Amino acid sequence: MASDKQVDVVIPVYNEEEALEGSIDKLAGYLQAHCPYRWRIIIADNASTDRTPEIGRRLAEGSERVQYLRLEQKGRGRALRAAWSQSQADVLSYMDVDLSTDLDCFLPLIQPLVEGRYGVAIGSRLKKGAQVTRGLKREVISRIYNLMMGAMFPRKGFYDAQCGFKAITRQAAQELLPLVKDQAWFFDSELLLKARARGYQIHEVPVRWVDDPGSRVHIAKTAWEDIKGMWRVRFGG
Repeated sequence: MASDKQVDVVIPVYNEEEALEGSIDKLAGYLQAHCPYRWRIIIADNASTDRTPEIGRRLAEGSERVQYLRLEQKGRGRALRAAWSQSQADVLSYMDVDLSTDLDCFLPLIQPLVEGRYGVAIGSRLKKGAQVTRGLKREVISRIYNLMMGAMFPRKGFYDAQCGFKAITRQAAQELLPLVKDQAWFFDSELLLKARARGYQIHEVPVRWVDDPGSRVHIAKTAWEDIKGMWRVRFGG
C-alpha cells in the first residue's frame, strides 16, 4: 500500500525541447513502478524560447501527475524556488532533465526525509561509493570547486554541492528558502551552506552518474558566478 506522504520532483528546464518529453516519460514510468509515495512531477520552465513550453503544457494536460510551471525570467535557482515555494508536498526534490543520476538512487535520497530523520538530502559524485562517468574537464572543475568550498567553509559538512539531485522537507524549505539570495547556479551551494549554518545535518547519497555530453551549461561562466557566490556568503556583501 502506498504511503500517504507526497513527494514532488521538480525538473528545471531552459530550452530542452529535444530531451523533455523522453525524460518526463522515463521518470514518470520509474516513479509509477517504484515510488511508494504519492508523487508529482513539476516541469519548472525558466523562460525557454524554443518549443519547451508547448511540450511542457501538453505533458501536463496528458497526466494529472505532471504539472507545468512557467517563469518569465531565467535562473535554475529561481525555478526551484518558485516550484518549491508553492508546493504542499512533504518532500520536495529536483533532478536535472538529462537524468544523469541513476534513478535507482532516488528512493535512498528521499527515504530519510520522509521518515523525518533529515531535513536535507543530496546526491554526491565525490563520496566513497559513487560511480561517475564524465570527461576530464568537468571532473577537474568539479573537484577544484569543492576544494574551494572546503577551504572557505571548512565545516561545511558535505562533499558535492553541485550534483543536480537534491531533496528537502517542506518544513526545511520554508525556513531556508528566504535565506538564499542566489537565483541561478549557486542556489544549491548557498542552500546547503545556510542549512548547515542553521544546524541541519545533510544526508548524502553516493550516486551512479553519467555525464551528458550534450549539456549546454557554460562551465567557465557558471564557475565564476559560483566563486562570487562563495565570496558573498563567506564575507558578506
